[in-house]
Amino acid sequence: MSLSEKAIQFQEEHIPELAQAAIVKAYWEALAVGSSVIECRDGVLIEIFPDGSHRVIRKLTPSFKISIGQRIER
Repeated sequence: MSLSEKAIQFQEEHIPELAQAAIVKAYWEALAVGSSVIECRDGVLIEIFPDGSHRVIRKLTPSFKISIGQRIER
């Protein structure tokens, strides 16, 4: 079945919403089956367990913006 250009454009406009919904669903499904999840909160990497407890893994370094073609040297 071929989709019209209008239908394709409508679906493409909703990709961010669909992606966010998929992320939330995967997060809760992982906890429901007994797995832990990892997320960043206020610059800190945290492991969250199904019982609601959490463990701080480490503080993350601040992010920064770079321009296309910009080189970063350490």
